[in-house]
Amino acid sequence: MEILLWSGIAITLIGLGVLVWCIVGVMKARKANLDDADMKAKLQSAVTWNLVAMGLSGLGLMMVVVGLIL
Repeated sequence: MEILLWSGIAITLIGLGVLVWCIVGVMKARKANLDDADMKAKLQSAVTWNLVAMGLSGLGLMMVVVGLIL
């Protein structure tokens, strides 16, 4: 089950990377002083990517736990 453990770690790290990318993108949008419509579009996109990142991280952590148990 070592492959399950290492693949879970990789998926978790990918999810965390996407999460950091989301944070950096939102901070850049805040500093750009966008108008309301552009800021709303940017934040909606960030929320979608944030959910994807959290899902990947959760899936990866579940894989790690299962790999450790088995």
